[in-house]
Amino acid sequence: MNLPQRVTIREVGARDGLQSEAPLSVDHRLELIDALLIAGVTHIEIAAFVSPRAVPAMAGAADVVAALGPLDGIVRAALVPNVRGAELALAAGIDELTVTISASPTYNQRNVQMSIDESVVAIEAICSLAGEVPVDAVISCSFGSPYEGDAPPTDVALLAERLRASGAAAITLADTTGMATPRRIDEVLAVTGTNVGLHLHETRGTGLLNLYAGLQVGVVRFDTSVGGLGGSPFAAGAAGNVATEEAVALCDDLGIHTGIGIDALIEAALLVERLVGHPLPSRVAHAGPRSRRA
Repeated sequence: MNLPQRVTIREVGARDGLQSEAPLSVDHRLELIDALLIAGVTHIEIAAFVSPRAVPAMAGAADVVAALGPLDGIVRAALVPNVRGAELALAAGIDELTVTISASPTYNQRNVQMSIDESVVAIEAICSLAGEVPVDAVISCSFGSPYEGDAPPTDVALLAERLRASGAAAITLADTTGMATPRRIDEVLAVTGTNVGLHLHETRGTGLLNLYAGLQVGVVRFDTSVGGLGGSPFAAGAAGNVATEEAVALCDDLGIHTGIGIDALIEAALLVERLVGHPLPSRVAHAGPRSRRA
């Protein structure tokens, strides 16, 4: 197998993972972030600069960024829905902005109340404002929509190119509602190329399998969430992200370097399980890894 030697994992548990949970205090969110940093996470989405009325769990985003402060060798990312959110995130000193758009017109309208064309214009404005701060454009429903079904892979590729032309430094393809399969991963990546990130969900139990499919064709950037937390509050039935510890355990067994220690990562997963007050779906967090080869 022609697998990569190393991959970059962007940990999204403190934002995507917690956004659908009952709100945690800023101190508890910082406790989780600290545990993830101790485990060796170097790229982490720590907040969302959104309306606290719309997403109460993300209230206090600026407080999280200020308390954490800048960290050598750590990329602190934040989700922003619009120019105002980007202004607040940049003023707080964030290292990377994440923006979202959907390959599904219906999902895009429900999520951000804009057409796809309107979202492209909004993202271009955010990229212009961001200047030297990189913007990662996440294309949700890249592998299928519960509303329109499968979009042609060429549509996803064309949208990715429009976003790059608008100033996005990186593109991430998201399986927001868990409709991807290895077949769909191959079909879409064959057109978009593999210079993209993958953001995968476990709605139908295929998330880790799809991650492996991405590894096989050369993808080296993945979004994952500690404990398997997550799920869009705007997509009925959407389950959590691929668990970070499951992705790291798989990479360890394959000899792929992540820089993240599995034992400390499992401790972080069990911590967040206590913080949210209910069991999390991660199997590795409870059973442990089969291998510590790396």
